[in-house]
Amino acid sequence: MYLTSDKKKEIFAKHGKSETDTGNAEGQIALFSLRIAHLTEHLKKNKKDFSTQRALISLVGKRRRLLDYLKDRDIKRYRAIIKELNLRK
Repeated sequence: MYLTSDKKKEIFAKHGKSETDTGNAEGQIALFSLRIAHLTEHLKKNKKDFSTQRALISLVGKRRRLLDYLKDRDIKRYRAIIKELNLRK
């Protein structure tokens, strides 16, 4: 499996406040970005997997909403996570 609990803890420790703070917006954005990258690679090989394509679109929307929330609340944190994960709008 590509996403183990140890990998999740590592992501939240790196991008969030701590590895147990899973509600932090930056940690969730980083986790969604990892999942989006994984699903994108899967869809490059399996072009007709429409259920995965729908899940990918859903994840992109969730990440976009979290980024919008972060942008409204704290622009410095938003810019930091965009730069750290190489995301752009």
